[in-house]
Amino acid sequence: MNYFREDPNLSFILDQYLDDEFAEWAKRELDEYGELCGTEIDERAAHTDREGQPKLIKYDKMGNDISYVWVNDGYKKTIQQTYDRGIVGYVHKPIPELGQKGNYIYSYAQGYLLSQTEPGFYCPVTLTMATAYLIDHYAGDELKKKYLPHVLSTGEVELYEGATFLTERQGGSDVGANETKAIKDGKVYRLTGEKYFASNAGMCGVAMVLARREGDGDGSKGLSLFLVPWKDGEQTAEGITIRRLKDKLGVRAVPSAEVEFKGVKAYLVGEPERGIYYMMEALNLSRVCNAVASIGIMQRAYLEAKQYAYDRITFGSPLKDFPMVRDTLVSLKAKQEVETSSVFKLISLFDNIANEPEKASKRGIAFERLLIAILKKETAEQAIHFCHESIEMHGGNGYIEDFVMPRLLRDAQVLTVWEGTANILGLEVLKLMKKFQVHELFIEEMKISLDALPANLQSERALVYEKIDELEQEINQLTSCSEEEKTFYAKHLAEKMAAIFESVVALEDAVKGGARKTAVAEVFLQKTWKKDELDIGRKSLTYFNVIVEGKESEVGVK
Repeated sequence: MNYFREDPNLSFILDQYLDDEFAEWAKRELDEYGELCGTEIDERAAHTDREGQPKLIKYDKMGNDISYVWVNDGYKKTIQQTYDRGIVGYVHKPIPELGQKGNYIYSYAQGYLLSQTEPGFYCPVTLTMATAYLIDHYAGDELKKKYLPHVLSTGEVELYEGATFLTERQGGSDVGANETKAIKDGKVYRLTGEKYFASNAGMCGVAMVLARREGDGDGSKGLSLFLVPWKDGEQTAEGITIRRLKDKLGVRAVPSAEVEFKGVKAYLVGEPERGIYYMMEALNLSRVCNAVASIGIMQRAYLEAKQYAYDRITFGSPLKDFPMVRDTLVSLKAKQEVETSSVFKLISLFDNIANEPEKASKRGIAFERLLIAILKKETAEQAIHFCHESIEMHGGNGYIEDFVMPRLLRDAQVLTVWEGTANILGLEVLKLMKKFQVHELFIEEMKISLDALPANLQSERALVYEKIDELEQEINQLTSCSEEEKTFYAKHLAEKMAAIFESVVALEDAVKGGARKTAVAEVFLQKTWKKDELDIGRKSLTYFNVIVEGKESEVGVK
């Protein structure tokens, strides 16, 4: 199976955001990579998950602590095939065939395909993207010259994968409680402390670490950002030990460890008092990656459900011929396409701000952060839902490890936790509303987009306007609540904003994409806003051929 060819919606998206030459190059690259993902990378992912998980080799034969992490040869091959295609490098440097720098649209398109087969490995890619961002934006010239070419490697020099270490045992999401210390030692620092959930430990070439310098204050504002070289030649750098690898429910491809620093050499990155702000920028990048991984899992779960429904004969007919099955497949496909388009619309905004941050307004950045929060939450929850639906489509077979769905479900579950739980993201929405009145900007932008729609979408536009009015009324009601009381409603607001944003994107796609995208929008709005009503028109059955099978000529849509 070729995951790029199975998803015409991805080409539809690339055509919107890339110029013609870049789009054609990207499609050729993604076609080749989509074939790899659907074949050998998928086979290696299953092996890594079941038999070839990373292993900690704690001591050498002489009893010395070497804290070496072993990964299987297939995993190493996936590393080479993925990074050499520029999933990290071409965000920051020119693509030789084009003579121009790439962007996040291409990178995330590649990550979307990768996540359909190996979401676990997309975690190290995410961390390397975040590391590249931090070095490129904030490191001094000397550090850039020494480390950035390796982090951006596409095969011409040794690759240094990256890592970002925040979490400590006593802190978790409360990063301000972190205790790792940084002691000045000439031109460098020495870090001492523990990172409790350090993903890509042992595989990274450099790690970006938050630590507190002597004399700096408590809380998150007293944290500085440091670059820690993981290796000294072929050996783990002096002062780094791995206590153990985490035995995780899923994403077993990525080694996640408890790491101890005992005077390890580190280099200060950027201004000391801005470490937490730098890392929060990287966190937002990682949240976008999280959303991309989620829509990738959604697509794979849908493809597995569809294939099984077409192949499985029961009660004398293929599963796909039964109305409830058709309804499920259409509902999944409509949601997945709209959510994918929504995430890439966010990526386009993220790309613009990352490339020219000096041109971005504070409100514009706040709007971007709002979209990141609400879409990260929504996509992660939907990834789990899609896995559930696909397993149910398979029946008992969906629960058997010979099929891919158990692994996908295990991998999807972490996406609601990584980079912030729903509660943390809800608090982020409230913070943005209080500090930047971002809800006002959100409502304004949604109304502008709706007003630009053509007359033939008048009824759909009216429905979304009605939901925006409801959102405004709910926000107005919250003004009389205490700050603590508002947190009770935070997740509800995030969910409603996500549904409104995705509804607007669905209608915009309907304008650009013709009959099929109009059908997708109609089903999406029905399933989003009228799911508790009896669908007398049976839209999902009417549009099965056009949405699932792509036969636009067989159905008339307005």
